[in-house]
Amino acid sequence: MLAEHFSAYTQWRGEVASGITDLRKWLQQNEVGDAQSDLRLQYLLDRLREDKLIVAFVAEFSRGKSELINAVFFAGYGNRILPSSAGRTTMCPTELQWEDGDTPCIRLLPIDSRRSNASISELKRFPDEWRVRPLDTSSAESLQAALAQVGETRIASREEAEALGFPIDESGEKGIRPDTGGTVEIPAWRHAVIQFPHPLLEQGLVILDTPGLNAIGAEPELTLNLLPNAHAVLFILAADTGVTQSDLAVWREHVNAGRRQRGRLIALNKIDGLWDGLRSEADIEREIAGQVASVAATLDVAPEQIYPVSAQKGLVAKVNNDDDLLTRSRLPELEYALSTELLPTKRDIVRDNTYGEVQDIIARCRELLGARLSGLREQLTELTDLRGKNQNVIEYMMRKVRSEKDEFEQGLQKYYAVRSVFTNLSNNLFGHLGLDALRDETRRTREAMLDAAFSRGLRGAMKGFFQHLRNNLKKSTDEIAEISKMLDAMYKRFTVEHGLKLAAPSSFSTLRYEKEIERLEDAFNSQFDTVLNIVTTEKHTLTQKFFETVAVQARRTFEIANRDAEQWLRAVMAPLETQVREYQLQLKRRLESVKRIHQATDTLENRVNELQQAETQLVRQLAELQALSERVEHALDLPPIGEPAQPLAA
Repeated sequence: MLAEHFSAYTQWRGEVASGITDLRKWLQQNEVGDAQSDLRLQYLLDRLREDKLIVAFVAEFSRGKSELINAVFFAGYGNRILPSSAGRTTMCPTELQWEDGDTPCIRLLPIDSRRSNASISELKRFPDEWRVRPLDTSSAESLQAALAQVGETRIASREEAEALGFPIDESGEKGIRPDTGGTVEIPAWRHAVIQFPHPLLEQGLVILDTPGLNAIGAEPELTLNLLPNAHAVLFILAADTGVTQSDLAVWREHVNAGRRQRGRLIALNKIDGLWDGLRSEADIEREIAGQVASVAATLDVAPEQIYPVSAQKGLVAKVNNDDDLLTRSRLPELEYALSTELLPTKRDIVRDNTYGEVQDIIARCRELLGARLSGLREQLTELTDLRGKNQNVIEYMMRKVRSEKDEFEQGLQKYYAVRSVFTNLSNNLFGHLGLDALRDETRRTREAMLDAAFSRGLRGAMKGFFQHLRNNLKKSTDEIAEISKMLDAMYKRFTVEHGLKLAAPSSFSTLRYEKEIERLEDAFNSQFDTVLNIVTTEKHTLTQKFFETVAVQARRTFEIANRDAEQWLRAVMAPLETQVREYQLQLKRRLESVKRIHQATDTLENRVNELQQAETQLVRQLAELQALSERVEHALDLPPIGEPAQPLAA
């Protein structure tokens, strides 16, 4: 079921990409648009090709999480693929993915990598930091043996475990419990990436398998980056235990921390434990319903968000083609819910982003073709009116075109002045939004934290870091407003004075980056800014953890902001530059045309015929552009331009 929905989504994405590819080829062949539009369309195609759908499975140990992944995704192998047995089988965050050109393997990041300041995202860029083990996909048994490596552990002293970021607690409730000798068992690996040629993974699905609470808490990047970026989070509980204190901690601190509503599901696993053969189906149903109601009340969610299942029976049913057992396991209901939560949410995101970009590019191209057609028709009217006129009239027309050319060149001086101011304002914007400023603030914050003598100084340095980021985003907003105001005035000037077809420049907002910084600060407040954490964590360790998680995520946010700002700045100047060049060419052609007619009146009819043919071609190009626009919009399930747009489906 999930595979069918996913295939439909992949086909939809391919149709959209095909429409954009044809649009890009047409613009290139007809010399319409500009280099910036071509880059924007290529960027859209790259995003569609590399599009990923991330499903995160989150649970405490022994809730049947790995078995549920096996049942949903890997039953076709006729056996379990991920290790699934009593106790802890997943000891580190594990990503299952596949891209064209990959080799089947397991990439394992040693736990000792936590001693550096590098995040997992950064370390992914350096293959030599990982241990690569080949993966034999020829049989389920060989896959089982290889994938069991994600559960490997090693013994460490209490001091070493704490230095690596693992919380230690004598009771075992809020951390790893040491044995009688004072040693603890810790994961051998910090992160695992399994490259596996599964049909769904080949289409862009990424499965994120997470370990229990202690391991989640020891890897802040999981909660700061991987989980928030997942398109669906499936939280798994066990029917035989209900919601334990550790389950509740995982829910509050990691799954429900951002109060996300879309893409958040709860599976109440192991309902087959209630099938004891001594009760009627009605009694079993009442008990399951009671469990669901209890979980809903504890987690403060609607009962409809909770799906009671038996992953183990569902897997057995799929392997043995037992439809009755599959129905009783209720696994299809969860798969359907996962499909309807995951795919529409992701599709809406892709559709909104793609539609906005394509609509803007097509509008700019339509303006350009409209300007060409308008200028050509004006020239055609002028030349048609010259039929039968004497040389004096032709000379007057030539003087008139020269005068227009001189006026436009005077207007160009203002345009060049605006370009200079635009460059200065852009430099100011990147002075606030740029990575150099962030790098300097990161260095100052690190020095302040290391120099702090008391916890108040540590807390103040970390809070100051967020305040600086917010201030820089506010200053960036002010610069963007100034740039928009200036460009709007210049667009209007050239539209009124020279008749250029220019729509208002597109807007740009820093709100999305401000929201991301707010989310980071909330995560910081819950994970770092606690009295217990600041008092009990050694200063250098706390500084290192802060910078390898929070600061790295902040940098990634500002990198995206820089990229988006650069793209916006190029996009808002490109239409004006293109129209200015086009108008210059039109004036040059008009002047040359009248000159030729002045020199030889017998060329007038030939020139009129040429212009009429060019007019026919431009009208045809506008019709072809409209057809390409409607094709992309049809693929996106949007109404054509000219019809009222309906709200996008939720």
